[in-house]
Amino acid sequence: MKITQHVLLASLLGVSLVAGAAVLKTDPAKTSVSAVFKQMNVPIESKFKKHNIVIDYNAATPDASKASVEVETASLDLGEAEMNKEVAKKEWFNSAQFPKATFVSSAIKSAGAGKLNVSGKLSIKGKTADVTFPIVVKTEGGKQVFEGALPIKRLAFNIGEGEWKDTGMVADEVTIKFHVVAQ
Repeated sequence: MKITQHVLLASLLGVSLVAGAAVLKTDPAKTSVSAVFKQMNVPIESKFKKHNIVIDYNAATPDASKASVEVETASLDLGEAEMNKEVAKKEWFNSAQFPKATFVSSAIKSAGAGKLNVSGKLSIKGKTADVTFPIVVKTEGGKQVFEGALPIKRLAFNIGEGEWKDTGMVADEVTIKFHVVAQ
């Protein structure tokens, strides 16, 4: 009888741990990651077509949450095939050597109702930086929606080398925007 109780207790504990796990499944069709920058002072927004986002989130305990993002750098779509090839080259993302840009959270803190502050490490083109940015969290149609924007300086990550270091043509300021839908 005692063995049965231990087995039952272990089974219930295992079920509660699985039930408490909050790794959300993202909806790729409704999720987007984009880069917004100015070229010749004209704002351009381009989407990364390939990304993998993992969010472990529970609204009741946001401080225990985690997130990781991988973006395929060669998947940036500028709307023109030649420009897409250009940004994959060594001077820009160097996608052959650095095929992915990544973000891994180190802390997610509640910042009030429907708001989080996220900190972590952003790695692009072999350079890593500590970043912190706000996120808005809401529920739409039974799904969690995470939206935010992370401003960066492209030159800090060596994006735009050689003649492209001149910020007269392409501004140094880039905003990484994301809209993640998950359940």
